[in-house]
Amino acid sequence: MKKLCILAAVISVGVCAYYWNRNIQEGRFNISGTVSVPERLTAQAQASNNACAIIVKNAADVPVAIKRIVDPKFPLEFTLGEESLLTEHIEGDLKLEVQINSHGQLGVIKQGDIFGSYETSLTPTSKNIVVQADKTLGRVQLARNVKGNFFRTAAR
Repeated sequence: MKKLCILAAVISVGVCAYYWNRNIQEGRFNISGTVSVPERLTAQAQASNNACAIIVKNAADVPVAIKRIVDPKFPLEFTLGEESLLTEHIEGDLKLEVQINSHGQLGVIKQGDIFGSYETSLTPTSKNIVVQADKTLGRVQLARNVKGNFFRTAAR
């Protein structure tokens, strides 16, 4: 019985040491995953001098972490660690957004930019996230001189 108790104690200490070491290595902030772009936008997203910004925001939409990757190739695997943090305090649920552009301004969506976001909220140690950057502000072209165009004929 004494040997069994000692064995149980040794095993429990080993398990505790394993999880303690794992938490120290991962840190308090470690988010990883993949950014994917639909085939119709891949050429535009992988154009030279583009940057992919992965932005983590808190519940109040304030950025708490940012990672930029210049000249990305998709699908793009990413990891945001403590070096990506902008603040010391991380509390509550987090949101993840992706912006792909050539002008470098974060939070400003311009014509031709590609963007997307993760559908559900995250924790500071979320793993295997797949984010679709599938939205874009492209050119809106109105049909001109098209026979039977409702707006043209309605304006007469």
